[in-house]
Amino acid sequence: MINTLQAANRILGRFRGGAIVALMLVLGMMAFASPAAAQNFNFSNVSVEGNQRIETATILTYLGFSRGETVTAGAVNDAAQRIRATGLFETVDVVPQGNTLVIRVTEFPTVNRITFEGNARVRDAELSAVVNSQPRRVYSPSQAEADTAAITRVYADQGRINATVAPRIIERSDNRVDLVFEVFEGGLTEVERIGFVGNRAFSERRLRRVLETKQAGILRALIGTDTFIADRVAFDRQVLTDFYQSRGYVDFQVQNVDVSLTRERDAYLITFNVQEGQKFEFGNVTVSSEVTGADPLDYENALRLRTGVTYSPELIERDIARLERLALRNNLNFVRVDPRVTRNDRTLTLDVEFVLVNGPRIFVERIDIEGNNTTLDRVVRSRFDVVEGDPFNPRQIRESAERIRALGYFTNADVDAREGSSPDQVVIDVDVEEGPTGSLSFGGNFSSDAGFSLLARFSQRNFLGRGQSLSFVLQGGEDNQQLSFGFTEPRLLGRDLSFGIDMSYTTTDNQDANFDTTEGTFRPRIGFPVSENGRVTLFYAYDYTDITDPATGISPFIAADIGSVGTNALGYSYSYDTRRTGLNPNAGVLFRFGQEFGVGDSTYIETTAEITGQTLVLNEEVTLRATLEGGLIDYTSGESRITDRYFLGSSTMRGFEPSGIGPRDINTGDALGGNAYAVARLEAEFPLGLPEEYGLSGGVFLDYGSVWDIGRATGGDVEYDDFTPRTIAGVSIFWDTPIGPLRFNFTEPLDVQPNDITKRFDVTISTEF
Repeated sequence: MINTLQAANRILGRFRGGAIVALMLVLGMMAFASPAAAQNFNFSNVSVEGNQRIETATILTYLGFSRGETVTAGAVNDAAQRIRATGLFETVDVVPQGNTLVIRVTEFPTVNRITFEGNARVRDAELSAVVNSQPRRVYSPSQAEADTAAITRVYADQGRINATVAPRIIERSDNRVDLVFEVFEGGLTEVERIGFVGNRAFSERRLRRVLETKQAGILRALIGTDTFIADRVAFDRQVLTDFYQSRGYVDFQVQNVDVSLTRERDAYLITFNVQEGQKFEFGNVTVSSEVTGADPLDYENALRLRTGVTYSPELIERDIARLERLALRNNLNFVRVDPRVTRNDRTLTLDVEFVLVNGPRIFVERIDIEGNNTTLDRVVRSRFDVVEGDPFNPRQIRESAERIRALGYFTNADVDAREGSSPDQVVIDVDVEEGPTGSLSFGGNFSSDAGFSLLARFSQRNFLGRGQSLSFVLQGGEDNQQLSFGFTEPRLLGRDLSFGIDMSYTTTDNQDANFDTTEGTFRPRIGFPVSENGRVTLFYAYDYTDITDPATGISPFIAADIGSVGTNALGYSYSYDTRRTGLNPNAGVLFRFGQEFGVGDSTYIETTAEITGQTLVLNEEVTLRATLEGGLIDYTSGESRITDRYFLGSSTMRGFEPSGIGPRDINTGDALGGNAYAVARLEAEFPLGLPEEYGLSGGVFLDYGSVWDIGRATGGDVEYDDFTPRTIAGVSIFWDTPIGPLRFNFTEPLDVQPNDITKRFDVTISTEF
């Protein structure tokens, strides 16, 4: 029995196995055959539904196939994806219905208008400039999100990193929407602390003065540089590097900048991790030549670098420019100067060999200028030393770019060179972005000498886009009124030749001297450079002075001057300034000398001179400054009037009231001024050890000088008519505020005369509102 059952099971198993195999074959054939039948379509008709603005023919161009063409299901799906990718439709459905392909779409609405809500710190125009969504265009959610991110970046660049922006649409008729960007501006994220790690040569206080980013202080509501802006910190890295390298630290590196939020997430902590390295000086400085016809001895005399000077890349660049200019004057084109530096770690010196080599023969094909909507092309071109057809010198182009930026007309100026129509031609592209160059301001001035006065000023540094300067000033106070006009053309006849006109009209009610004055001046001038640091100005001057309303009992020396007088004069002035171009970045000298020659009814020679030297000591923490200035009027015919003479105020010699020093009428006490004066000023500025964000520093000063000689027979009626020196000492408090630097002087007379009028305190404030 058992054997019979087992045999039956074997037979049944064979049957089942064969049936299963047969069934699998049938199913496989069906699976293979039915998709092929389902995925092939042939549409004799295409119907588009739901489109209102978009033409049916436009939608059909995205199908990728035509009526009557056999296509697969994948091709139909690809066509649907192409229609969706246009961004014109909110929904797209592609449905085969027999031999008809139905395309159902829902169009995105049209943007009716774009508005901003909640923005108080940033104007609508500034936000509109970064938004790419436009009215009367199809609304795109992805574009709205991109615009939201752009608006958020605008606020982040202003230090408002917590600002949020939400796009919202308001439906209107005819499938239109208003796109509204709702802004929550949040507060400013300030820089609470700037620190340094690894600095040994310079203190944190000194390094913070270099940076563009500042710490938040007590006037944080008025200061814009204490907000955190990432791009500004990146700029500070480069500024810090330039600072150290210009002082001989060739290996200096900013290893990293650690930026972190405070626990309250309302302020940033910034730490610069630096590696200073060793300080190097210049060793041997030589010139050699690989150019035929260029004698190194001729070029060594043009060098300004000397052994023992602190190393600075800027000084090397200046000498390279001098040598290449000399080569051009010697008719040697395409000469380049290759500085080859040899490092001596043992002596901490760098030997520099300036090698004259033959550069590639490349010419300037043209100079293209873009972005100057107001400024004329010739103003920008005047900053170039090259024109079309000249040999191309990359260093000259870099210098020209710096001169364009120094104009102050542009918020951004990029100068790049690219290959022209042939490999030996270069096109120079200048891309500028214009900024504001004019201002109209109303404000107030206060000084302890002149008191309070109202001020209205209009100025334009780029008049009509010609690079010209124009200014009007109207100032009125209790005792004086002044109207002045100034105009300057910096590039007369397209050359480095400036032409200007200065005019002023002033009235004073001089109660102390018991007379009034009316003065007018007209002064055209022309100026030009005579050396790298020297400049000469030639001028003509016409001065009109009228002295009126003398008080009873006025000094006879003043009474003799009552009436009006007009004088003509020719003159010149020379200035020499190394404060920015000297070999020592911590020291500089300013020298001025001028003479004015009067002609006509009165002939005279007026000579003025001033020399100021400044240096930083004690790791640049303390500023030492010395100034010596003076003037002398020598009449060969006629006599000086009281309005011609010098009167010393606190701006020239501290510690005295206006006209409080100098010759004085013994009987009336009137100040008479003098035809000569000389003053020496010594001062030092230093930190007070207070938190830097307060902006407070201190100083001490010592002034020594006098004014004398009224130029007339004095007899016994005038005192202090000879050189009678006075000495004043004092301390100063400097306060850097958003409205300008304030200086408070506390003075102590050390050597003065009994009838001098002194003062123990003065302050000068200049502000606009």
